[in-house]
Amino acid sequence: MSPTHFGKEDLLALINTDTAQHIAFLQALIRTPSPTPPGDTADAINVVRTYLDLSGISTKLIAPKPESPNLVSVLHGTADPHARNYSRRLVLNGHIDQFPVSDADEWERDQYSGDVEEGFVYGRSGVDMKAGTAASIIAFSYLHKLRAHISGRCTLEVVSDEEAGGRWGTRYLLEDDGSEEWKGDCVLVAEPTSLESVRFGEKGTLRLDFTVTAPGAHGAYTHRSEGAIRIATHLIERLVALEKVDLDMDESIRRHMQQPDVRKLADEIMWPGASNSMLFPTVNIGTIRGGTSINMVPSECTFTADIRIPIGVKSEAVREYIDDIVRDFEGVSYSVRENHSHEAAYSDPKHEMVGLLQNNAKALRGETPLAICSLGATDCKHFRSHGIPAYAYGPHPRGMAERDEKVSIEEFLHIIRVHTLTAWDYLGGAQ
Repeated sequence: MSPTHFGKEDLLALINTDTAQHIAFLQALIRTPSPTPPGDTADAINVVRTYLDLSGISTKLIAPKPESPNLVSVLHGTADPHARNYSRRLVLNGHIDQFPVSDADEWERDQYSGDVEEGFVYGRSGVDMKAGTAASIIAFSYLHKLRAHISGRCTLEVVSDEEAGGRWGTRYLLEDDGSEEWKGDCVLVAEPTSLESVRFGEKGTLRLDFTVTAPGAHGAYTHRSEGAIRIATHLIERLVALEKVDLDMDESIRRHMQQPDVRKLADEIMWPGASNSMLFPTVNIGTIRGGTSINMVPSECTFTADIRIPIGVKSEAVREYIDDIVRDFEGVSYSVRENHSHEAAYSDPKHEMVGLLQNNAKALRGETPLAICSLGATDCKHFRSHGIPAYAYGPHPRGMAERDEKVSIEEFLHIIRVHTLTAWDYLGGAQ
């Protein structure tokens, strides 16, 4: 079939013909553990490499940490070199590492079963994000097969280390590898979002380690010292009050996220209260340790804080707020986990990529997904920090990292269709 006679309907029919193979590939990924920590993703990357090899697609491994390789592949469309899309560079990015399982004995089935039952594939990381990564890989394989019908360049990046911040994954490709091929003009990922939303931004992260010291004493002599743990609780109360502070946010973004339909959808997807969390900082005290005996006033307490910062707000403003609090306490210090902290970042919610995703999703489901921001972090942040627009559209986040995690097959197949058709449109398929 000649390039001028191959259209989106032909592409969609081809995708639908291969449904069984798509599900089998997802099962194979889920059945191959790749938890971070420890971060060993080599076996899962081999599953991907084998799949692409069978399609005649050459790949390259970039592994700053041997046990955590990143797989990349690049295709160049060979359609009309004078087409407006010829210079475009699209990146399909997805991570292969996953949350670990700490409660395997409480699961109803094996945590890596890959079982198919009642329209779901079961197993850790089905939602976050092996279904999404599989969709990106499958979309890339179709583009490679049909590269005579498209212009421009498409890069596939299957990365490790996302769950630990991306220092040896996406961030390494962008900042340390030295190749411009990994950047592109626009990035599409399939992180869990729900079929009703396209994510154009995400809150920033400020991760802190606090240390509180105070004179120790006998447990009966609290008149001598309040103790480090009680002081820490007062400090934590002050930090949590940050959630009620209205920091300066970009007004255009504030107006967008205050739209009734955007707020309603955020609460439906990410549970009630999410629409407020998009607009204000949140504070999670992740760990706290202190004391050596029940009958002693503790001399030291340490705790960690994970502060999520609204898009349009700089972390410096939050740091200034925290510094003002700390000045009111003696014996308190803190440090920033720089590799696990990042600025809030967003891309234009009216970018062409958003419109293409919305149009293809509506054509397939009859509903237009809304552009909203994410509360959690993804590797999109690394691209946005380099000025590269990045967008996410994937399955619903329900059950993500929870016991008996499962992903909807219908949603998985829908994501394959939307990502493939959207990449096809962006790269000028059969124009």
